[in-house]
Amino acid sequence: RALHPLFTIIEQGRTRDFIQTFLAMYQQGGRLPVWELCSNETDCMIGYHSVSVMADALAKGIDDFDQELALEAMQKSATWNHLGLPAYRKQGFLSIDDEHESVSKTLEYAYDDWCIAQVANHLGEEEVATRYLERSNAWRNLLDPATKLMRPRSNGGWLTPFEPREVNNHFTEGNAWQYSFFVPQDVPGMIASMGGEDAFERKLDELFSVSEQTTGRTQADITGLIGQYAHGNEPSHHMAYLYNYIQRPEKTKRRVHQILKDFYSTQPDGLIGNEDCGQMSAWYVMSAMGIYAVTPGRAEYALVAPYLD
Repeated sequence: RALHPLFTIIEQGRTRDFIQTFLAMYQQGGRLPVWELCSNETDCMIGYHSVSVMADALAKGIDDFDQELALEAMQKSATWNHLGLPAYRKQGFLSIDDEHESVSKTLEYAYDDWCIAQVANHLGEEEVATRYLERSNAWRNLLDPATKLMRPRSNGGWLTPFEPREVNNHFTEGNAWQYSFFVPQDVPGMIASMGGEDAFERKLDELFSVSEQTTGRTQADITGLIGQYAHGNEPSHHMAYLYNYIQRPEKTKRRVHQILKDFYSTQPDGLIGNEDCGQMSAWYVMSAMGIYAVTPGRAEYALVAPYLD
């Protein structure tokens, strides 16, 4: 979400090495890595985010790798028959009847599908691009028009009762608040679907102002709370920047600088959550510089007043 986008600026050689490794793993093992550890695939996280790393590198001009092979490998990940993907492909979303963590998986799959579409477009593969762009709209099937939040589906309808602060088996290390703004591939579409800019601003304000209390199971990853925004876990990390998309950059500055000031220090407990392979630090580095990649895979940065001189 932030580490690899940072590497496209400061570690381009390592970015190339990562991609070459991904492709070697695909050629030798039949699939791109999801969460490889000590030469073994653990599948302990969701999505197929190798495609995001490669799409973002390509968008930033790091293109000296076998792009056709990369697109082949990406499609293999997206058509793998595990972790709910058959149901996702068939109906355009996952319900709780199909797969655990159904909301989070749907949203992460949809973003990855958008990344695949970008690479296909770059290679002139229009049919592939169209197919995956359509799949990337899966988030629309989980946005509840009544609550304007991402809500689990059950047996063809909405899961009832629904408590958006509840931490349960329908989300990955989070709840509905902490995943409802995860549509990085189509922020304008998300804003429109939530009722337009004014309504979206009110919903985003609510995210940062509702009670910090969660219900349901205890989840150690949910830390660094401002309302239900959880800086200690990655799905929230782009959300302060969404004010930029509704012409309220002063609110982005307020929240980003608040996080930089209050949630980081040089003490032993100086990170508000799990460092998670560099993500917490990379968020700080990019935000302190005044740029953030809300949508890895697009050659665009959200801006904020730098925290440094």
